[in-house]
Amino acid sequence: MDIKIQNLSKSYGVQKAVDHISFEVKTGEIVGFLGPNGAGKTTTMKMITSYLDKDEGDIFIGGQPANERHIKKHIGYLPEHNPLYTDMPVIDYLEFCAALQGVPKPEMPGRVREMVRVCGLDVEKHKRIRELSKGYRQRVGLAQAMIHDPEILILDEPTTGLDPNQIVEIRELIRKLGKEKTVILSTHILPEVEATCDRILIINQGKIVADGTADVLRKQAQGQQVLRVRISGADTDTIFERLQGLPTIASVDILDADNQRFELQSVPEQLSNQATFELCVRNKWVLLEMIPYETRLEDIFRNLTL
Repeated sequence: MDIKIQNLSKSYGVQKAVDHISFEVKTGEIVGFLGPNGAGKTTTMKMITSYLDKDEGDIFIGGQPANERHIKKHIGYLPEHNPLYTDMPVIDYLEFCAALQGVPKPEMPGRVREMVRVCGLDVEKHKRIRELSKGYRQRVGLAQAMIHDPEILILDEPTTGLDPNQIVEIRELIRKLGKEKTVILSTHILPEVEATCDRILIINQGKIVADGTADVLRKQAQGQQVLRVRISGADTDTIFERLQGLPTIASVDILDADNQRFELQSVPEQLSNQATFELCVRNKWVLLEMIPYETRLEDIFRNLTL
């Protein structure tokens, strides 16, 4: 089931939390919604799930307005702050959630068993939720979001507060779910996006500033070649000045003055490796290292959100 957002906006007083954003999520996609704190991620997700009214724009799910009652049943939502009744055993809580979501009573035991299996809760299913670790509480949260077998999952910061092992477990679970469902995953953790998502949306100050796969975003950022070089044969200042004088180089940074390591950024659509090599030959310097530097998702994120 597809999601289509058109010119969506939301303000809190004079603050524009979401500013006329538009995007689509196709059936079976896992889309990472990435941005710094306060960028508008949670506000957008609350509007998609109809927990929060929009000021402007349209939200369509399966081609129909998202606020229609019969559409809402197709959405499963895990908020950033997991809403759990900690005095309830896991099984009882999931039965309670199934009833709230309108799962027919004869189907409830089967749905609960399925969620316990899918979310890896079999050993914990009779424990009270307050006795569970943070990782297992997140699993319970995912189970409640899926108890009514929705076609769309909206997951807001699903790995917040988890240790590294728990994060890996939740990522693997989300990847499995993404084979069957449409998933929007909100986070500010960059490795989580690369490890889990098919596509990335970056939001900053309420606006979508990038949309594409990690590879596409890297290619868009690689119009300028970046090289890391180590050169000996002259003092650091001399090498720095002459590198700056090359017409193919836009900027030079000294990474390590003592070991004479530099980072060179080329002029757009120009390569600086040959010019750097020729400069070393002319000056009888020794080129000890020349390493092309691949643009990281972290670099792209910083460039778009700072």
